[in-house]
Amino acid sequence: MTKPKVLISDKMDPNAARIFEERGCEVDVITGKSPEELMEYIGDYDGLAIRSSTRVTREILDAAKNLKVIGRAGIGVDNVDIQAASAQGVVVMNTPFGNSITTAEHAIAMIMALARQIPEANERTQKGEWPKSAFMGVEVTGKTLGLIGAGNIGSIVASRALGLRMKVVAYDPFLTQERAVEMGVEKADLDTLLERADFITLHTPLTDQTRNILSRENLAKTKKGVRIVNCARGGLVDEAALKELLESGHVAGAALDVFAEEPARESPLFGTPNFICTPHLGASTTEAQVNVALQVAEQMADYLVNGGVTNALNVPSLSAEEAPKLRPYMALSEKLGSLVGQLAHGNLDKISVEVEGAAAELNMKPITAAVLAGLMKHYSQSVNMVNAPHLAKERGMDVREIRHDREGVYHTLVRVTVATSQGDRSVAGTLFGNEAPRLIEIFGIGIEADLDGHMLYIVNEDAPGFIGRIGSLLGENGINIGTFHLGRRQAGGEAVLLLSLDAAIPEAVMKDACDLPGVKTVKPLTF
Repeated sequence: MTKPKVLISDKMDPNAARIFEERGCEVDVITGKSPEELMEYIGDYDGLAIRSSTRVTREILDAAKNLKVIGRAGIGVDNVDIQAASAQGVVVMNTPFGNSITTAEHAIAMIMALARQIPEANERTQKGEWPKSAFMGVEVTGKTLGLIGAGNIGSIVASRALGLRMKVVAYDPFLTQERAVEMGVEKADLDTLLERADFITLHTPLTDQTRNILSRENLAKTKKGVRIVNCARGGLVDEAALKELLESGHVAGAALDVFAEEPARESPLFGTPNFICTPHLGASTTEAQVNVALQVAEQMADYLVNGGVTNALNVPSLSAEEAPKLRPYMALSEKLGSLVGQLAHGNLDKISVEVEGAAAELNMKPITAAVLAGLMKHYSQSVNMVNAPHLAKERGMDVREIRHDREGVYHTLVRVTVATSQGDRSVAGTLFGNEAPRLIEIFGIGIEADLDGHMLYIVNEDAPGFIGRIGSLLGENGINIGTFHLGRRQAGGEAVLLLSLDAAIPEAVMKDACDLPGVKTVKPLTF
């Protein structure tokens, strides 16, 4: 039997090659090559192990005729064209937890450096000064740490901060009260955290929901003298607004390991008093580099030799027998999860997945995983059907699976319900022709619609003329409507309108839609 061949194209701990060999793979280590050089020989390999230097483009994937798996030793996969890899059936894996402790410790180091102004004091002392009276620090003991993001890294930061006798207030849409108690932190909404925190540290991925989470508006809500740390992702903080607040003294200090533009050769924050920065060192320790290299080798070898899938970003964990039956249900479930994730507000910490009819005869785990992936992908780009259940468990989400033997109006049905502060919110769908996903109910209102592309969700008072007004508004702004779906509770009551659009709706048109008479809610959706 021919052994799978693996190429390690970036500098990596040498033990990674040893693991590949021990587990039955041939391995070559060829680093520092240009994309053109890589394209010449990538076709000989079944696996490609990389860090951040190698960029796996569509062109390289086209040349990689035998490639089955790409393994990224680390979290970020910005250097991999995942869509192209998926189209060619190449599994993309990462190692999301190998550098968690290292990143958490860097955040704690930044907090301590800010508290005692260590970089500035070091610089002036080494210049021959003795500026003892110029630096009056603060103790972290008894101070409140605002934790934005309570996942794997955030929970480690919380434990370290508690060890420093800090109080920890955490904001995370998926953090349950039970998990917060287990972590020893106080669960809070974002505004409460901003008001109370003496230090704020961010541990959330960069998504549409988290981009600029510390915006100018939110930074203005913080207490005077707050200190801010970001070792997560650039783009979470409005850097220009942060500079102004540092200069005014409202923010007493800030420490960034990441920037909106990297490498950060220039930044408005450079040279600002009480500002500390490092060049994206969160994962830069010897231990972390070893951990991610060993993990990626283990995962890739397991896939190539045994077919096991771990931390994959673009494929579900399915057996060959289950896949054909479950695939359409998983597509439906992911869309339902995405829909409820985009529409439901507040902490989504309780979710139930119900199946009935033909769906009740299937393995529910992939269905539930697909729902969670759809629900959480708007908060993290790396979520998929493989790691979504783990992320949900890590955040203490209460996930329930309910199987009904009954068969109702539809021969098969999947229902997703989340508990919110406004009560339970439920959506349901079915399959047409056993393969085409179709929405059939949204928040108790019957409505049949395909969920695809750019859509617009509107809740309005059921009154004559509304459909004409929304149609005219979109038409006047050159926005074409693909399909039009209507539902209502009763005549003259609350109505729901789902429109599929040929392009995303501009924000100005969204505002005009909100101002139409009778409109209660307008929300753009993306599938």
